[in-house]
Amino acid sequence: MRLRPGEFYATISGMGTMRTSRRLRRFAAWLSLPADQAGIMNILAIPLMLVTLALFGVAGLAYYEYGQSQENKSNLDQKIAVAVEAAKAETIKQKDAAFAEKEKSPYLVWTGPAAYGSLKVQYPRTWSAYIDAPTTVNSRPVQGYFAPGQVPYINDQNNTFALRIYIVQQAYDGIVRQYQGKQRSGTVTIQPYQSPNIPGIVGVRVDGEVQPKKQGSMIILPFRDKTLEMWTESNDYKDDFNNIILPNFSLVP
Repeated sequence: MRLRPGEFYATISGMGTMRTSRRLRRFAAWLSLPADQAGIMNILAIPLMLVTLALFGVAGLAYYEYGQSQENKSNLDQKIAVAVEAAKAETIKQKDAAFAEKEKSPYLVWTGPAAYGSLKVQYPRTWSAYIDAPTTVNSRPVQGYFAPGQVPYINDQNNTFALRIYIVQQAYDGIVRQYQGKQRSGTVTIQPYQSPNIPGIVGVRVDGEVQPKKQGSMIILPFRDKTLEMWTESNDYKDDFNNIILPNFSLVP
């Protein structure tokens, strides 16, 4: 059978169209996954999602830890700065204290009248002294006032002195009895005292409220027909009293 030219072209065109359609269907089928393969992909997607979430979690944790480390570093730097400043201040304080102690030497010496036992007292050269001492024995006591720098007004009861000296022609027992009453009330403590420079004389040491509203330490010693009272009116001067005044004073019994 013969085909006309127009029919031949139509046939060829139809065949091409059919082939193209089959190819498109095959390609579409290739793109569409079968049911079993789709299930496999769904199963694989779950671990992938978990891994992704884990990565995000690790990244977030790392960022948080970094922020915390920066904050801790900042706090640590501040603490170090404060500690360094405190150490500097303490060093300066220690140097000032050492310088102040060094400046106290050599000690100054005051010697009282012979009629009152020739009391000899050594005290820091950074202190000043005011002494009221009669040269002959009478009813007037020997009174000494010592303070760093300048001696404040002696008649002001509010002023505090680093050292007070009082030698009075009065019975020792009567003076000690006054402090024994304070001991019973709990404002002072009393214990025996003997100076290494004055053998044979035993007195007492009083610690606490040695004067009204003034805390300190005092020694009371009997000699001849007199009594020596020597004290500090503030615990701020207690080290000077213990380490300078007491080891170095003397008198003639």
